[in-house]
Amino acid sequence: MVKSKSPSVPALSGEQSLNRYLSEIRKFPVLTAEQEYMLAKRYQEHEDPEAAAQLVSSHLRLVAKIAMGYRGYGLPVSDLISEGNVGLMQGVKKFEPDRGFRLATYAMWWIKASMQEFILRSWSLVKMGTTAAQKKLFFNLRRMKKQLEAYEDSDLSPEDVTKIATDLGVPEQEVINMNRRMMMGGDASLNVSLRGAEEGSGEWQDWLADDRPLQDETVAEAEESQMRMAMLSEAMESLNERERHILTERRLTEKPQTLEELSQEYDVSRERIRQIEVRAFEKLQKAMQRIAGERLLPGIA
Repeated sequence: MVKSKSPSVPALSGEQSLNRYLSEIRKFPVLTAEQEYMLAKRYQEHEDPEAAAQLVSSHLRLVAKIAMGYRGYGLPVSDLISEGNVGLMQGVKKFEPDRGFRLATYAMWWIKASMQEFILRSWSLVKMGTTAAQKKLFFNLRRMKKQLEAYEDSDLSPEDVTKIATDLGVPEQEVINMNRRMMMGGDASLNVSLRGAEEGSGEWQDWLADDRPLQDETVAEAEESQMRMAMLSEAMESLNERERHILTERRLTEKPQTLEELSQEYDVSRERIRQIEVRAFEKLQKAMQRIAGERLLPGIA
């Protein structure tokens, strides 16, 4: 049975109150699938503001967790959370419970979109003439540098530049330029103090150190993974048989085949195999973006 009234959403007015806010939002209960469905139907059919408030408040921790993932862009986390909360409310407004997946899975896309747009608006070096490829590079560069074990505050090696440019489908010079821009932006330390809590001061890492997974985040990640696999399977249908086979053998297996091995199998040059692989990957990316837009973000251009 869903309660008819939920506690008010705590105010967030800058870094001074952030630690208190993070403490307060933990008090909101995580909804069961049945409770969430009932509330979503109430809002969908009757525009019940109380139902919407309960859906929003139960997912505020998810917004805060996502905001922590964007803390390296030098912006106040309180601002990121505020933008993410706007995205969460948009997600609640457009959520269709009868589609069969949880609100956290759907709202996550809206939350991330709101935060990313805020970051791009705030980074003057990036927002000037930003293309879709630059946005993709901007939000993936740190992750890829970490995977390559590249130093955060230094230039990339030529090999790393080539690897990142190839994987993201952007020119190598764009990778070099973006890396230097982001090096200038600075990083937020995990040891920065958080003030305003009743118990006194704390640090970012104190809040991040909670090793208990959020139920809604765990469910969201599992369902998002399933949806991505389903979208990948559907997108693969846009490729012909040869493209599917080459792309699978080159990028979607634990032990990828070499260009030489595939060139012998198809009796063509290694360069031809590489061209087919690149073309197939581009087609797959476009198909994935189209499917994601149709399924998850019909209201976002």
